[in-house]
Amino acid sequence: MTSGQDMEVAVAGGTFDLVICPFLKARIPEAIYRKWTTVIIHPGPVGDRGAHSLDWAISDAAPVWGVTAMSAVEELDAGPVWAARTFELPAARKSAVYNTVVADAAVECVLEVADKAADPAFEPVDQASVKRRVAGTGARPRMRQGDRGFDWAADPEVILRRIRAADGSPGVLSMIMGCAVYLYDVHPGRTGSVDVEPGTVVGRRHHGVEISCGAGHSVWIGHLRVELGAGWSCKAPAATALAAAGLSLNSVALDRSDMFSDIRYERTGHVGTVTFEAYNGAMTADLCRRLLAAIGTAARQDTRVLVIRGRGGAVFSNGLHLGAIEISDDPPGTAWRNIKALNAVCRAILSATSQVTIGAFTGSAGAGGVMLLLAADVVVATNRALLDPHYATMGLGGSELHTYTLPRRVGTETAQRLLTECGTIDTMDARAIGLIDQICPDEGFDRTLADLAHHYAQPDQWRKTTDRKRERLARDLTRKPLDAYEHEELGEMARNLFDDSLGFAAKRSAFMNKPARGNPDRQPKALPHS
Repeated sequence: MTSGQDMEVAVAGGTFDLVICPFLKARIPEAIYRKWTTVIIHPGPVGDRGAHSLDWAISDAAPVWGVTAMSAVEELDAGPVWAARTFELPAARKSAVYNTVVADAAVECVLEVADKAADPAFEPVDQASVKRRVAGTGARPRMRQGDRGFDWAADPEVILRRIRAADGSPGVLSMIMGCAVYLYDVHPGRTGSVDVEPGTVVGRRHHGVEISCGAGHSVWIGHLRVELGAGWSCKAPAATALAAAGLSLNSVALDRSDMFSDIRYERTGHVGTVTFEAYNGAMTADLCRRLLAAIGTAARQDTRVLVIRGRGGAVFSNGLHLGAIEISDDPPGTAWRNIKALNAVCRAILSATSQVTIGAFTGSAGAGGVMLLLAADVVVATNRALLDPHYATMGLGGSELHTYTLPRRVGTETAQRLLTECGTIDTMDARAIGLIDQICPDEGFDRTLADLAHHYAQPDQWRKTTDRKRERLARDLTRKPLDAYEHEELGEMARNLFDDSLGFAAKRSAFMNKPARGNPDRQPKALPHS
């Protein structure tokens, strides 16, 4: 909710014992907290106050951070404390931190608040009386672009923290090749071997660009918003966004190292693991083609188990890269190539009959990102993952062979319900309906996944599972081949993309071009340097 009026509308006519307000963007109206017991979930430790708590913490490299549940009072974030948690703050982008350690701590606080609210003898504790693990925060202002900005000659750690603190919103305003940009998706680059003026584009690999910075170092930028005439582009792959602004990267050296790599293959005994990373879950056609090649290479190895997983974090995959489609000169054609490339990945997983395939949701997923792993023999998910197994809200019928793999897992009736009701389900519900097979704990996820892969790599288990898979595929695909499923799906997708039969163009544009918090569409008169 973005305003006090929204909150008043939400509670109008209700009767509540407790109102819990997680991560609000606006002050709670007095009319609400005077009438009902109202508890705010604040993404900062006890004593921290302000709207950009986590932004400041990441930018300042706070080693420990927290979440506090406090009563709503007139002074912002100053109410007595109901519950609090602290945790080590990972070196990650803000959106990933919010949706992992912060969200986990918030859930724990909410459950504790609910328990305490049922106790008539409980009284929240004044903040001054609470022992604090994180000291010296207090009230801080909103973080403006002047606070977020940096000079490219700065130490790379400063640059990494500033961009991570603004990712995914509002980004950091800067300049690349004379073009105003908002920066996102930053990664470490080379150290001490880049002898050019800071701010120079010195490398390119896949969709990323390498920028020189202080002390002969560099950083990689994976996604940008660029200034296009009177407005700003949507967030898109960096190389694509710069090309849309008329900037050529043809003279920039192509980096063939693994410095900026979004796909890795590792083999441990009889287990091969393909790990990929899609920023915000968005998979370009290029990423899909490279993932297809990696899976093909892995499938030809002398292994018994093939694991396909994300790198970890808040999001696993949401399928098509809407930003790359939106910024394209030919959105329907770009989307068509994207869906065809993603389909090829699904087919490769489904067709890996010599190995037991394990698909691992390392974060939340939606649309084609859910359907991607349903081609695997065994599907697991981290406990905190949320799944949106549908396409309709974006004006698409979808593909990824889901008309075969989804009913195969959950049955025809449930499959239709998931696709039309367009709800979000947690891992407990997903396992109950057969969408996934196992829930892995958030802590120790990698170890649990490795143990599962080792189990299926045992000769008897491997043989039994692969024999059963080949028998089922032979039976199912004799009745109706994969080509038929894909042909029907792509026929509907062609109408969605080229005839815009369900309003995909408008829905995509509204989603990708919505103003980010902090109003990044309003460019400051001067670029910030600090």
